[in-house]
Amino acid sequence: MDSATLTALAEPNRLRIVELLRDRPCSVNEVADRLGLRQPQASKHLHTLRRAGLVAASPRAQQRIYALRPEPFEELRAWTESFERTWTDRLGRLDVHLQRMKGQRSRDATTEQPTTRGSRS
Repeated sequence: MDSATLTALAEPNRLRIVELLRDRPCSVNEVADRLGLRQPQASKHLHTLRRAGLVAASPRAQQRIYALRPEPFEELRAWTESFERTWTDRLGRLDVHLQRMKGQRSRDATTEQPTTRGSRS
């Protein structure tokens, strides 16, 4: 997992750009218009995303059209799934432990003898 991916996605406007590009490729002006950014801001964020390898730009007439590159997102998915497997295993062991504790409590409750107090006559 490349830390540049996480660093690039950590900035809220860049994350919004990635979410926008998820639906379809866009030009810088489209990104700026749809997200309410100034064109220089959008260009700077797209440049950062491009340097991180998250987007690719292709020229069309006088514009650059930006699209997501799938490889970094596949790496990100694989990285997050490794945590999912780890936590699934840990939570499974915790569940087994809790079930054992619950069973032990039930056995303890059934074997306890109520104490009787002497009564006055």
